[in-house]
Amino acid sequence: MAEDVELLISYFALSGDVYPLGPVEISPFPFKDRVEAAARAGFKGFGLHYEDTIATQSKIGFAEMKRILKANGMKYLEIEFLLNWYRNDEKRKESDKFRRQLFDVAAELGMRDIKIGPGFHEQTADVPLMAAEFAKLCQEAAVYGADIVLEIMPWSNVRTIETGLAIVSEADQPNGGLLVDIWHLARGGIPFSDIRKIPTRFIKAVEVDDAMKVPPVDDLWEDTIHHRELCGEGELDVPAFLREVRAAGYKGVYGTEILSARHRKLGLDEMAKRVFDSTMAQFAKL
Repeated sequence: MAEDVELLISYFALSGDVYPLGPVEISPFPFKDRVEAAARAGFKGFGLHYEDTIATQSKIGFAEMKRILKANGMKYLEIEFLLNWYRNDEKRKESDKFRRQLFDVAAELGMRDIKIGPGFHEQTADVPLMAAEFAKLCQEAAVYGADIVLEIMPWSNVRTIETGLAIVSEADQPNGGLLVDIWHLARGGIPFSDIRKIPTRFIKAVEVDDAMKVPPVDDLWEDTIHHRELCGEGELDVPAFLREVRAAGYKGVYGTEILSARHRKLGLDEMAKRVFDSTMAQFAKL
């Protein structure tokens, strides 16, 4: 069952000792070294982070980045992470500027998908508003051949499959859908079987990792950025998650998002190999 699987390594799984919203988010490792380590491990996709991408572009240029990716067989690219894309305030102005910058990168490098987030400080989602703005975002991204993937997150206003599905189905765009991450479903108390509620065309991205059933810290944000585990080294039923994803009809590349204080201190090749081997081992159990 594993022979048809292709994996993408998410940015923070191979960026070194940096983490989301940390003091620095730019990888200390050269872009070329990271891409080559990913290729040696067996990955066919590579995750980008906007600030790191621009820092790399300023040193070697987009043409060289594109050459490196092609030379190493990277078929799938993603970039993260757009927030406040639906708001009507000052934060939206900043978001729109960032949005244009993300599209500039997509125009230069090509992009499988652009990851976007829900509202982090809102209890409820304004579904009609978010659906209308999501549709506009998808239409803009379609020019660059990119999907827009909305991530369900337990601390946000899109913390259930039902809310996420309401937004993307009302928007009804061919390149718009949900990102389903095992960690977010587990921490949000969402049964993996609920993945089957999502029509296949709205599952645009899937991410796998692992975790302990009981969070080691009280704060969900600290848990998600520092305490995820490699697949098979935690207590989540990763094969069960994968079976439900496949039962829902998903046939795309699988992202591997390991956010771990231990993992990020390893060398590049060890990071890449451990993520690849541990993830592929879960598909072998299907």
